Amino acid sequence: MLTQDLKEAWFQFLDFVQDKCSATEFENWFAPIKVLEGTNGELTLQVPNIFVQQYLIDNYRKDLRSFLPERSDGSLSLRFSIADEPPPNPPALPQSSLPQTPSLNDGVKLNHAYTFPHFIEGPANQFVKSAALGVAMRPGKSYNPLFIHGGVGLGKTHLLHAIGHYVMEHHKKLKIQYISTEGFINDLVSSLRNKSSAKLKQFYRCLDVLLIDDIQFLQNRLNFEEEFCHTFEALIQQSKQVIVTSDKPPGQLKLSERMIARMEWGLVAHIDIPDFETRVAILQHKASLKGIRLPHKVAYFIAEHIFNNVRQLEGALNRLSAYCQLMGKEISDEVMASSLGEWVQTRPSKRISVEAILKSVATLFEVKESDLRSPKRTKKIAFPRQVAMYLAKELVSDSLMKIAQSFGGKTHSTLLHSWKKIAHQVEKDEKLKRQIEMARRDIEK
Repeated sequence: MLTQDLKEAWFQFLDFVQDKCSATEFENWFAPIKVLEGTNGELTLQVPNIFVQQYLIDNYRKDLRSFLPERSDGSLSLRFSIADEPPPNPPALPQSSLPQTPSLNDGVKLNHAYTFPHFIEGPANQFVKSAALGVAMRPGKSYNPLFIHGGVGLGKTHLLHAIGHYVMEHHKKLKIQYISTEGFINDLVSSLRNKSSAKLKQFYRCLDVLLIDDIQFLQNRLNFEEEFCHTFEALIQQSKQVIVTSDKPPGQLKLSERMIARMEWGLVAHIDIPDFETRVAILQHKASLKGIRLPHKVAYFIAEHIFNNVRQLEGALNRLSAYCQLMGKEISDEVMASSLGEWVQTRPSKRISVEAILKSVATLFEVKESDLRSPKRTKKIAFPRQVAMYLAKELVSDSLMKIAQSFGGKTHSTLLHSWKKIAHQVEKDEKLKRQIEMARRDIEK
């Protein structure tokens, strides 16, 4: 096969995969792959790391055989090249004897790992990440203030630091300050004790970008809230950028109406719990940074059972890595079970109704809920109905007769027939398996 044909075959494979997998999975695992020049009838792909290569081969080997030729030994005519590591830092030049001018933001303390490239994007955080990047690119001109809210450990502080890093790198003349709300309060207390309030006000009100974390700690502290409100208004009126994070939206905070109104002036963005695919991508990314070889099966198990926040995911990965190092073992299913037993979470049980299943399946297959209950037997309606019956038998605790009645008066034998058919088909049809998993997660969330 010619080189051009091999490249075309790869792009055809990508089109096939894009229809088969979720947008998040495609962006995380396939979009970073680059095609290099093929030689001797082989296609060479450049992957960012070994995990992407393993993911591709482990999950799509069979599909790849439909698009790419095989060698005489039966293996795919495919080679991989790991992207070059970033070049080492150049040797330091001899320092000048002249005193160096301190940087405008020398005192700003940011976590070097909290940057935009290290923030894994998914449906639950895509909007807020885009908003944060927009603010970082055009401070004071995009969304001002930017108010980011969400639960613990979902990436609010990461985005706050990422904005700080981006501004310091691309807007070197701008003066920024990152501080927690407790830190701001401590600064105020210290200035009152030292009689330097005017100096502190001048410092904060001369900033170009203020990044303030966990504003919920300003609740029920009226004097400190008033001073922050004055600082906030002074910066906004000068078109200086303010970014605030909180565990609740402004309207749910116990702050003055004036303060809440100021917070809602700009853009309020919510960051949610990452979905399953994003959690897997986060684990693989964290493992790659730490030099840990994390089998996909282990990553899937952790992502499936630890779902509340990203910090817990990273904590589980650290625990697993430390256990293996101390015990001299490789990461495996058995090691995972023994080291992460108490970390595994179970979702609070809730009663699942046939109505919830019908709604989810109707959305997934783009049909009407009423059609799933109707006697219509067209393929467009009959197949989604069988999927809904399969899920109902799996997830609903009612009797088969009662479940069947919910589908327009069907009999329990019809329900069993549908369940057996889909259960058999799902073992062979990867696309159907993914669709059912998507529906199940939607129903159980």
